[in-house]
Amino acid sequence: MFKAFSHIYIEESILDHFRTKEILNRFPNAIPISIRHYKDSFNRNSQNFRIQKESPKLILAEKKDQFLYKGSDFSPNFSHPHFYYNTLALNCIYDCEYCYLQGMFPSANLVLFVNWEDFFSATKEFLDKNKSLYLALSYDTDLLALESFFPATKAWLEFATNEPNLSLEIRTKSTNYGQIAKYSPNPNVILAWTISPQSIIESIEHGTPSLQARLKAIGQAIKDGWKVRICIDPILRVPEWQTHYQSLADTLGKELNMEGILDISIGGFRMNIDFLKRMTDVRKDSSILFHDFEKKDKIVSYSKLETEEILNLMSGALKKHFSPSQIKVSYS
Repeated sequence: MFKAFSHIYIEESILDHFRTKEILNRFPNAIPISIRHYKDSFNRNSQNFRIQKESPKLILAEKKDQFLYKGSDFSPNFSHPHFYYNTLALNCIYDCEYCYLQGMFPSANLVLFVNWEDFFSATKEFLDKNKSLYLALSYDTDLLALESFFPATKAWLEFATNEPNLSLEIRTKSTNYGQIAKYSPNPNVILAWTISPQSIIESIEHGTPSLQARLKAIGQAIKDGWKVRICIDPILRVPEWQTHYQSLADTLGKELNMEGILDISIGGFRMNIDFLKRMTDVRKDSSILFHDFEKKDKIVSYSKLETEEILNLMSGALKKHFSPSQIKVSYS
């Protein structure tokens, strides 16, 4: 899935932290390097995201402030009044060509924050004040994909059992459901899988599990009683996209239990214009990034007509197998 980290950079303040030691034990051949602050390495100038992605390094750090961020307009909030996310990790072990992280961050190295208790405290404080919170855990990363050496998902599932006003969404492309399968389903936790047609997984979502492997994990989670969300987002206008996505809808209808799906979220490509510019500067081999996008208010997206065509086709294909109330369309 990924190359073992050859070097692990560690902030001086957490050299003796028990989670630091646990992670180092998982990578006994890695060379540990002490640093003052993670940004000294992560934010330094003249880094090459594409070259680093071939062999990313690990950075262990302590998050000092802002443990909750207001959710982005690019992400559906599912009508929740308090939609936030947190950043237990920065960057992803996968290498999807459309991922905004490569335009957002200067480095492809993976940052892991080990002071989870501070995140829990900030979440408790928010809940005490606001009485409810919809928290996206896996936002600037794929948290479940890291679970074998960074078991934060398990910790949040345990935390959520005592916080009835906390709703969690854990989004992933991984097949690591087995890492959390022993936990009893929590009605306030949504396991959300992003899926794509197999042809797009192979050509664009580099390093990610196959469609069939994801569907197997999804099916088991449904069988075990979890709330499951399917995310088909972004829908990409690749050659013969209509055929690929209609086939995907038919596959979902054939292989998944309709009653076990909370909802299916669909959306087209959209992104901050500055992120896209940085991405096209370093990823000139990706044809999907050089579409003739519509630009409006610092956002690039498919044109209104193209977006409507995508969403109408996909929603229509899904309605052959699922209830219209299960299909959530994101136009933003």
